[in-house]
Amino acid sequence: MPGQKIKQDIPFVAIDLLPLFFILPIAHYFFRDFKYSKGELITLSIFVFLWCLVEYLVKHRYTRFYQKFQERISSHFKTYLTLVITECAVLWFMPVSSDFWKYAITIMLGVFGLDLLINFLIIEIISGNTGNPKYVIVAGTGNKAKIIEDQVNTSHNSGYHLKGFISCDQLDECMIESKKVLSNLDNINEFLQVNDIDEIVIALPDDQKKNILKVLTVADYYGIRVKYVLDYHELFGNHYKITRLGQVDTVNIRELPIDGKLAGFFKNCFDKIFAAIALICLLPLFLIVALIIKIESRGPVFYCPIRIGKGGKPFKVYKFRSMRENDDCAGGIRSTQCNDPRITRLGRILRKYSIDELPQFINVLLGSMSVVGPRPHRRFLNRQLQENVYHYMLRQYVKPGVTGWAQVNGWRGPTDTEEQKRQRTLHDLWYIENWSFRLDIKIIFLTIFSPKAHHAAF
Repeated sequence: MPGQKIKQDIPFVAIDLLPLFFILPIAHYFFRDFKYSKGELITLSIFVFLWCLVEYLVKHRYTRFYQKFQERISSHFKTYLTLVITECAVLWFMPVSSDFWKYAITIMLGVFGLDLLINFLIIEIISGNTGNPKYVIVAGTGNKAKIIEDQVNTSHNSGYHLKGFISCDQLDECMIESKKVLSNLDNINEFLQVNDIDEIVIALPDDQKKNILKVLTVADYYGIRVKYVLDYHELFGNHYKITRLGQVDTVNIRELPIDGKLAGFFKNCFDKIFAAIALICLLPLFLIVALIIKIESRGPVFYCPIRIGKGGKPFKVYKFRSMRENDDCAGGIRSTQCNDPRITRLGRILRKYSIDELPQFINVLLGSMSVVGPRPHRRFLNRQLQENVYHYMLRQYVKPGVTGWAQVNGWRGPTDTEEQKRQRTLHDLWYIENWSFRLDIKIIFLTIFSPKAHHAAF
């Protein structure tokens, strides 16, 4: 169903990490007499990180449980070819011994072999793809039935074979080709007597209770399994998830990719590691900027305005002071203008290249911000956009970011016109609805190298 997350039998991440964490201690046992240097320990840590990153960016994207054997083989070789080339390049430039080369090659070959075993044997058994396909008919010929047909045709799932459809209501608009309609509800008994069917999918509108009960009665008589299609797409759009609240089925409306526990955990870990590395690497620049700010004008090094974060909670943002006279930190409403006389000479450079925003990595470490996300706004601007832009407040489902999708697409700076307000919001909403770790990496890259990310800065 559109908008409903596909539940896999085994999470991809668990499968990807298992070979690595199984092979590492085995390799360490066979090389237990080997003494690591500090550089080799760092290299090993880089290997582990690269392995996880390549697994996610390459195989996680292209490998699926329903793929054919040849397609899976191709996906695996793409992953490991990328991994071997990358790690050999690292080994070439790192000062490591010949014994460490042997250790690294052992790990790579061991992980590759075990990963093949897991993906081509264990998953096949657990996911149940080795048996005969199930023969399925769909009760209904309307919108729900059409959605089922589209899903089956695009999923390439060999576990199901859709034989056709049963017409249940002449008044219902038929969305199915007439040649695929096998029978009608009045004659379903005769059809099931001469056809082997494993499962009936009920794709009828909720108000057709009599027809639904009739299908259930017939299915029970012949001992056929039944699935009932819940279609919330028209009401809730593409982003929802059906969950259980005790014994009651509930629908999480506005379910986002980042709402998953595993996705949130990895994004949070990435934020903390990236922010820590960035702050360490940028420390010399921070000291130089702080010194020039103090020399050029009187006042503090940092300007710390209050912004609105996730869930509407206010927090203090760390920025390098770029003005002689700053707006009030808590209740300021004075926006920066082009050629604003309050901006210092150094401040123009800091703002042009977004250097004034770099201290916000401190906010990332503190947990109030993310590396990538919608930019945080002042309270008055938040309220203004809430009243004028549809769905604007959905931005507050996630942490604000140091950079964001709107910024790298040129929608940063002023929000004077309706188009500026709308486009910034639309880009932010697109990001939170389509989040992935790969997208975050792309935004970080564009923030550094794309001219669009800086052309509207002043």
